Amino acid sequence: MAGRRTNLALLIALGIALSTGVVAFALGSGAASAVVIAHGAAGVAVVVLAPWKQQIIRRGLGRRRPGRRVAILLGGAVAITVASGFAHAAGVTSIAMSVTAMQVHVAAALVVSGLFTRHLVTRWVRPRRTDLGRRSVVRAAGLAAAAGVGWSVTEGAIVGAGLPGADRRFTGSHERGSQHPDQMPVTQWLFDTVPQVNPATWRLTVRTPAGTRAWALPDLRAAPHVTHDAVLDCTGGWYAHQSWTGIPLRHLLGDDPAGRRIVVTSITGYTRALPVVAIDDLILALVVGGIPLSAGHGFPARLIAPGRRGFWWVKWVQNIAVDDVPWWVAPPFPAQ
Repeated sequence: MAGRRTNLALLIALGIALSTGVVAFALGSGAASAVVIAHGAAGVAVVVLAPWKQQIIRRGLGRRRPGRRVAILLGGAVAITVASGFAHAAGVTSIAMSVTAMQVHVAAALVVSGLFTRHLVTRWVRPRRTDLGRRSVVRAAGLAAAAGVGWSVTEGAIVGAGLPGADRRFTGSHERGSQHPDQMPVTQWLFDTVPQVNPATWRLTVRTPAGTRAWALPDLRAAPHVTHDAVLDCTGGWYAHQSWTGIPLRHLLGDDPAGRRIVVTSITGYTRALPVVAIDDLILALVVGGIPLSAGHGFPARLIAPGRRGFWWVKWVQNIAVDDVPWWVAPPFPAQ
């Protein structure tokens, strides 16, 4: 395969891998399975193209060209991303100390996205009419087929060998601590840390166009409760099925909260905005598995958002507000 065609194929494969990785991070239901499959197949395509790319790299190392160092770093980052992705799929949950394969995979992918952009600038390949010719389309279809078969074979090998990765959820996450809250991992977004909350002084502030109310913990415990079974699917690569007990947000916000979004904010400043139309799915949980939430799992109260990935399940909730701003105005992923 000529160098130009290899580079174009890698450009497409990496683009699909990065974009589907971002989308898979955001989805907790619906099309998540198809996106995760596409993500895995794109990773296999990169592996399939590796022998041809190695020949290009050997030729390139002998020449001093702009962006040479970036290209070398990019190759290394791609290798780490692919290797850690396969490790996670096979069931490797811990690589060193508390660092997981998924964390390495995501961190390396972020490095790849930056280097990939820089590499495109310095080594841009101009499109040609022949890139959309019949031969190119046939080759692209062949690569896609090989990637699909490779993904199927890999998944079959994981299941056949009885590896831990065989029981992954459709999002790619591994089961950890279902129905055993004390065995559920303690994770938080990026640089958040577990806060120490004084239950005697803690207050939940609820703001709606109808007014503001501060709820003390005894008030919440005395409010009408519901118990709901839901899966917490963390973007750290694990999921847990638990029974959550708490107050429906409909009770806290009123039967008809005037507004377009519900803004939930943690003691740490972590914030998520959800559409008001989802109010009947949302619960402010105080208890999991029949016991009060632990500090690491969100004490005194955390949001339960079934069908959404874990970063929507705000822990250590301190403020809930309704406003008239479209919910999608906020960034798709938390900034902090």
